[in-house]
Amino acid sequence: MTGKLIQMGASLIAILALAWIALKLGLGGDTRIRDDDHLRELAEEALCGFDPVDIAIDRAGLAALARDADGRVMLLRRHGAHFASRLLDGHAHVRLDRHFLIVGTSDRRFGEITLDLGDAASAWAASLRRL
Repeated sequence: MTGKLIQMGASLIAILALAWIALKLGLGGDTRIRDDDHLRELAEEALCGFDPVDIAIDRAGLAALARDADGRVMLLRRHGAHFASRLLDGHAHVRLDRHFLIVGTSDRRFGEITLDLGDAASAWAASLRRL
C-alpha cells in the first residue's frame, strides 16, 4: 500500500514538473495577435526590414494582413503556438464574403485563410485584387 502511494506521489510530481517545463518553454497556450505593435514584431521576425504602414488584424487575432511602404503585402496566420507568414503575389486568391476576407496564397501548403476584418474587408479585397 505504501509503495503505491509513493509511486502515485512520484507520478504527480513528474507531471507537475513537465507542466512547469512546458510553461517555461512557452509551449501550448492560446497565442493571438494582441495589437498593431505585436503584429509589427511578428512581421519583422518573419521578414527582416518589413515595416508595415497599413495593418488589418482578424477580430479573433488569429491572422492579419500587413502592407509596407513598397506595396508588399504579408499574410500572417497562427500555426500552432507560433505564426507563419507569406508575402502575397499576383497568384493570391481573394474572395469577399460580407465582413470576411478569404485569402489563399500561391503556396498550397500554407492553405486558405479566412479573416474577419469587419468593414475593412472590402477595402482590403479591392487592394489585394490589384496585386
